[in-house]
Amino acid sequence: MNSIIFDVAVIGAGASGLTCAQQLQNAGYSVIVLDKSRGVGGRMATRRIAGTRADHGVRYLEPQGEKLQQLIQYLKTSEPLENQLQLWTNTLYEFKENQLQPSTISQPYYIIPSGMSTVGKILAQGLNIRLSSRVESLTITPENTWQCQIELSDNNTELPHTVTAKSLVIAIPAPQASILIADSNIAVEPNFLDSIKSVEYAPCITVIAGYSTAKQNNLPEWKAVNFSDDQILDWVGVDSSKRLNATQPIFVIQSNSNFAEQYLEASDLNAVAKKLIHQAANTLFPGLDTPEWIQVHRWRYAFCQKPLSVSCLTTIIPLPLVCAGDWCGGNKIESALKSGTQAAHWLQTQTHLLKNL
Repeated sequence: MNSIIFDVAVIGAGASGLTCAQQLQNAGYSVIVLDKSRGVGGRMATRRIAGTRADHGVRYLEPQGEKLQQLIQYLKTSEPLENQLQLWTNTLYEFKENQLQPSTISQPYYIIPSGMSTVGKILAQGLNIRLSSRVESLTITPENTWQCQIELSDNNTELPHTVTAKSLVIAIPAPQASILIADSNIAVEPNFLDSIKSVEYAPCITVIAGYSTAKQNNLPEWKAVNFSDDQILDWVGVDSSKRLNATQPIFVIQSNSNFAEQYLEASDLNAVAKKLIHQAANTLFPGLDTPEWIQVHRWRYAFCQKPLSVSCLTTIIPLPLVCAGDWCGGNKIESALKSGTQAAHWLQTQTHLLKNL
């Protein structure tokens, strides 16, 4: 790989990066995707636990937006059955002003029994992807190409520690992108970096909690509840209701941003999880207070609260570079898909640069 010069290197294997990579590869470009994680999908994340799976990132897909509707139609035909998108519910509940009631909005909410990370795996099919590969710095070579310096980890020590490409796509959360560019001392236009730094994210703490099989037949009628005015809760879902032939109740509890900001750096995450579980039990379902096991995950960049107004951020100084993600043009999956598509389109308009550098 050290001797290969790719047309495009994509940093980030979330929805935006994978969409961009697929578009470029289908157009005939040689593309490599780099991601620091052990799996693809970004916040479309599923954890294997206790012989089953639990979604601790993206909760579901809803048909809002052209790109997301196209993805939903595609996923409905995926094989096998556990990898197909399926209707989860038409009604979410709301807890507001101390009352639990069905939402006034009725629409289909879709899930995948094998987990929401399956969406990322399907988007990644056929791509050249290098996982467990955190890009720690960027340089410009004497041949006018991008060189990505890869941090070596225990499971990729035999792989090359650099990747070279004519153009670069950065499809990671804006704060991470700004740090990577600034620390690399790349001479981009000041307005370009300032735009990235203006983006703001809110964090979230997610708890996955498993319960006794004896409670499987005594679950609430609701599958998920949104909170608009709770001091610490944002969402509670019966995650096991997404699985085929589930035998153990599993709930996913997500905090609001204020609570996450307060406890994001806490050393004892189990104690933090117990606060969330206790609040959910007092508010919704007393049985939640006695889990058999719990796992906790911190999402530092869970929700984009202050996105850019453009679908992707581009520059040709010093070389073709485009930033993409849900923070470009919005803050949801539709924005990420659209951003990845627009990033690929912009790079294709730079074909003369890609082919002649």
